[in-house]
Amino acid sequence: MQHLLRRKIINTVIVALLFPLIGTAQLRKEINQEDHDDKRIRFGITLGSNRSHFAFTHNPIFLNQAPLDSITVIESVNSTGVSLAWLVNLRLSNHFDLRTHPVNLTFTERNFLYNLRYPDRPAGEDSVTEKKTQSISLSIPVMIKFTSDRINNFKAYMIAGGKIEYDLASNAGARKAEEQIKLKKFDYAAEVGLGFHFYFNMFVLTPEVKMSWGLGNLHARDKNLKFSNVIDKINSRSIFFSLTVE
Repeated sequence: MQHLLRRKIINTVIVALLFPLIGTAQLRKEINQEDHDDKRIRFGITLGSNRSHFAFTHNPIFLNQAPLDSITVIESVNSTGVSLAWLVNLRLSNHFDLRTHPVNLTFTERNFLYNLRYPDRPAGEDSVTEKKTQSISLSIPVMIKFTSDRINNFKAYMIAGGKIEYDLASNAGARKAEEQIKLKKFDYAAEVGLGFHFYFNMFVLTPEVKMSWGLGNLHARDKNLKFSNVIDKINSRSIFFSLTVE
């Protein structure tokens, strides 16, 4: 019993002696970019990828089509794209920032799959025919950013806002687009996301994931086009994964 009591006393003394040293070591932990978040305006470069597809509704022509019509099924499939942007961050308070990308280029390809009962094989059609819509979009997002308290060299945040988008590769005005799905040039969307700041000696690295819901109808419907007249509204849907260096 005395042995156990003596051992307990020794352990208590050791802890009492080491505790101040441990506390001092923690206080001396190196904090990188200590004044980074106090800057009124910050800049960064963003490189990312995206997975995009279309949310769409069928036109009544498709729903009420005659039994001999060719198109039986329409699907939109996910495709991968890339993006490059210049970040501008305006500090509003300790936990809130206003953020935008004055230059934000996104390259995407979103595809439709059609099941055809009577494919026109001389025209290159098959029983399952894919129609690709490629986009080069210039967008201007405006986001409100809410950040947590910084823990050493780490901080988490959430963002919410919207964007307007102009498609530089839109084919809505193309005269020879009989085999295409025509898309309008302008779109607008709501966006929410989550990210993390990692503070290094020379820079801050920020991985982020963001979801985007297009609110505008992108479809420039042409009733004379086989693959267009069976679709009514088209809305964009995307998930973005990005890395930002500030």
